[in-house]
Amino acid sequence: MKIFYGWKMVGAASGIQLLHAALLHQAFGAYFAILIEEKGWSKTSLSAASAMMSAETAIIGPFLGWAIDRFGPQKMIRAGILCFGLGMMLFSQIQTLPQLYGAVLVIAIGSSLSGFFPLNVAIIHWFERKRARALSMVGLGLALGGIVVPLVAWSMQVFGWRATALGSGVLVILLGWPLATVFKRRPADIGEVVDGAPPPALDEAGQAGDAGNPREFTAREALRTPAFWLLSLGHGFALLVVTAVNVHAITHMRQSLGYSVSQAALFIMMMTAAQVAGVLIGGVVGDRYNKRLICAACMLMHAAGLLMLTFASGPAMLGAFALLHGTAWGLRGPFMQAIRADYFGRKSIGMILGLSSLIIAIGQIGGPMVAGLFADATGNYRTGFTVLACIAGLGSMLFLAAKRPT
Repeated sequence: MKIFYGWKMVGAASGIQLLHAALLHQAFGAYFAILIEEKGWSKTSLSAASAMMSAETAIIGPFLGWAIDRFGPQKMIRAGILCFGLGMMLFSQIQTLPQLYGAVLVIAIGSSLSGFFPLNVAIIHWFERKRARALSMVGLGLALGGIVVPLVAWSMQVFGWRATALGSGVLVILLGWPLATVFKRRPADIGEVVDGAPPPALDEAGQAGDAGNPREFTAREALRTPAFWLLSLGHGFALLVVTAVNVHAITHMRQSLGYSVSQAALFIMMMTAAQVAGVLIGGVVGDRYNKRLICAACMLMHAAGLLMLTFASGPAMLGAFALLHGTAWGLRGPFMQAIRADYFGRKSIGMILGLSSLIIAIGQIGGPMVAGLFADATGNYRTGFTVLACIAGLGSMLFLAAKRPT
């Protein structure tokens, strides 16, 4: 039986996401902890490096969305892999903060061109009835990447962080380039159809299932709907927690709780295992149940998990953090783009997601910065993490209100 080419693209996208997560996003916290000790840089100055990545993504988001809609994502993903790998090599050579920011800028451009945004847009154009399942499988790579974090932390301790960063850049190019060449623009370009098979026949009531034939919104029409703004803000509020944990969790466990980098990385691995479970659950339930309500519940799990990390008094509370936050992240993450595609269609989805990135950046930038600023001011992460957890909990209401536009 011939395998639908869309599933081959899902596999390639998942592999690229694994590289991003393992060598950058979830490993950044380990680099963060070591650079604070080695260089004596403040948490705020290093948080600014993380914020730069998010700000760059937001700035080029609308252009990137327009370009993907017009030209397709294939060439961008390939260019992004090369830029990402080069950026990691530059990062391995930094000596000063300006050099750090310069390397991070190159990494950010590569990450934007080959990361979450273009990969998801590429997959959206190949799936409709099985969209949530496909995007969840892409998210599986992001989740599995975290399992490699202890190995990255071990490499930093044995070979040094510079050798680890240099080797990461080489791996990104050697493994990422073949995966990037898999992507095609549309099923029709190779004689296939969306989902790999024609849609089912209409029943007696004239309906074709839950998704039906969604209206194709233009970006301007999407901007006029409350759903666009509510989904974007909800997504941004979730990333307040995700980015704060990625950047600061290991440092918090090391400085406030007395764990080593390797020990703290084990809890990140537990969190990632829970994320994998969340992704797999999402692949089963995403196309059957209301994604919006599931996301609202996940926001409460994010908030509870961060509070467990904040006030942890032992391994049990850290385990609860890993379970709650990881499951919520894995379950909710792939649904963010799936809901938008369900609501607004595929025609202008790149531009719609690009415009959303301007709002989502509030969470990507705000999470690390708020946590870092409060930590420098108070000497610990309790105040900053508590504020972020409360905002994430309130974000649950945004998803409850984000109903499909009519």
